[in-house]
Amino acid sequence: MFTDSHAHIYLPEFEKDLAAVIENAKEVGVDRILLPNIDSSTIPDLKRVVENYPGYCIPMMGLHPGSVKKDYEQELQTVKGELYSGQYVAVGEIGIDLYWDKTFFPEQVIVFEEQIKWAKELGLPVVIHARNSFNEIFEVLDRCMDDSLKGVFHCFTGGRKQVGKILEYKSFMFGIGGIVTFKNSGLDHTVTRIPLDKIILETDSPYLSPVPYRGKRNQPGYLRYIAEKLAEIKNTGVETVGTITENNIRKLFNL
Repeated sequence: MFTDSHAHIYLPEFEKDLAAVIENAKEVGVDRILLPNIDSSTIPDLKRVVENYPGYCIPMMGLHPGSVKKDYEQELQTVKGELYSGQYVAVGEIGIDLYWDKTFFPEQVIVFEEQIKWAKELGLPVVIHARNSFNEIFEVLDRCMDDSLKGVFHCFTGGRKQVGKILEYKSFMFGIGGIVTFKNSGLDHTVTRIPLDKIILETDSPYLSPVPYRGKRNQPGYLRYIAEKLAEIKNTGVETVGTITENNIRKLFNL
């Protein structure tokens, strides 16, 4: 049994064949898919997929840092209204992204901190997007950290230093996806430093397909390639990876 802890299967890339994509995922042992939100524009499609696949597709709610613009206050209010309805298992995906544009960095910090506050109030985990921003995110978490804050660094791509820092946050995990299968990513070596009981699996579909599908549209059914690579790195069986990561997901998301 596997859970894809992070997949955007409500996006247009899956408009024509979502039913087949989900059926394929089920056939290879993916028994649950967690869906992170992006911004107000994606909420209707996110909710539609969840309604069409109740219990199988499980929603999160958050404002992605890439969508933080001048109208961030209005976006936050929309997200908050949804989040406090009680339908969601996590606040995500949220964080800081400084890869393309740093124009709204101050606003990203404000939005990140506000959503962390909501997560603590609601007793929900945070799903963190970190791109070119580990130090900035650590500064925020160090300010906000207490026993009520838990979460995952989605699509983790850091190195030894970042692993050490995140392990200091006792209730945080690492989301490992297709990048771990990339030959020259170096993530396979980094993952040796992460205990298996701190790892959850994800695809980030439709992005970052694992080998042998690198460069093509990703989908939850490809989660097995990530599990197989992780089993190879950890010198254990795929069933063990499945059992431990599934327990991690149940604990983190209170499923």
